Amino acid sequence: MKNQKMYEPGDSLISIISDNAAVLQSLGSFGISLGFGDKTVKEVCESEHVDTYTFLTVVNFTINGYLNLEDTDRISIPTLMHYLEASHTYYIDFELPFIRKELEDALNPDDNLSQLILKLYDEYAHTIRNHMKYEEKTLFPYVKALEEGRIPTNYDIETFSKHHNQIDVKLRELKNIIIKYLPADNLRNNQLTHTLYDIYNGERWLTDHAEVEDRIFVPTIRRLQDKLRKDDVSMRISSMINQKTNNDEALSDREKEVIVALVQGMTNKEIADHLYISINTVLTHRRNIARKLQIHSPAGLTIYAIVNHLIDISKVKL
Repeated sequence: MKNQKMYEPGDSLISIISDNAAVLQSLGSFGISLGFGDKTVKEVCESEHVDTYTFLTVVNFTINGYLNLEDTDRISIPTLMHYLEASHTYYIDFELPFIRKELEDALNPDDNLSQLILKLYDEYAHTIRNHMKYEEKTLFPYVKALEEGRIPTNYDIETFSKHHNQIDVKLRELKNIIIKYLPADNLRNNQLTHTLYDIYNGERWLTDHAEVEDRIFVPTIRRLQDKLRKDDVSMRISSMINQKTNNDEALSDREKEVIVALVQGMTNKEIADHLYISINTVLTHRRNIARKLQIHSPAGLTIYAIVNHLIDISKVKL
């Protein structure tokens, strides 16, 4: 059952750990070292250069399930990225090898079922490593590019979200096999029971990690991604508007008339009839317009015509 207490910046960090020791596993991932005495969460975070709001968002979510999605814009992406990257390192480099060593010590090396259990565990560990390495190779560089103001075109947060499933099926299967089928005479004192307890803790940690990614990380990155995309479109339109002076002078009156006709939806033949010129002359004007303005699309010409007051928007054929 989740702890229902909400923790705040003024609470002492040691009191949070006393309420829920699982927070200890998060400290290292945030880069917080032990030995902080009776300092408050805010004091510890500031001394360790960790964003207090992001730290408490993760802690309150994993402990009591509380999350205010309206405040994702306050999340520090660097702090959250450090947390996720360090969590991967912890699980791959420490947790997986540690549990495997416990299993080796607890199981009878001469028993075939024991060897199958180790094989199943190795398959699980391989799946976890591949999953986390994929995120490190694909997802994390994408986020860092967004932080730098760049929008890569070969990936987005929706791709990650759609394919981000919990990968603990093999672990659940491993637990059930040990509990249901391992012969009683294979037990070595309490070693296997203790190992099972650690496996359960690892499963809870992995579930919390996946939930933080799904419920905090994805919405935060989606908001940044959408903001950058919106800003990129606005910058392109502003650039087009700001290019009007010199280009406007380069256009002849006839070329402006051709632009207006095009924006109104006329065909080349209709423009020729309307302006009493040949179709070839219309085509020549269109090539000159494209060369002078560096605008080749109807939508681009429409925007140009509106912002340069060649035509009223009410007369545009949308």
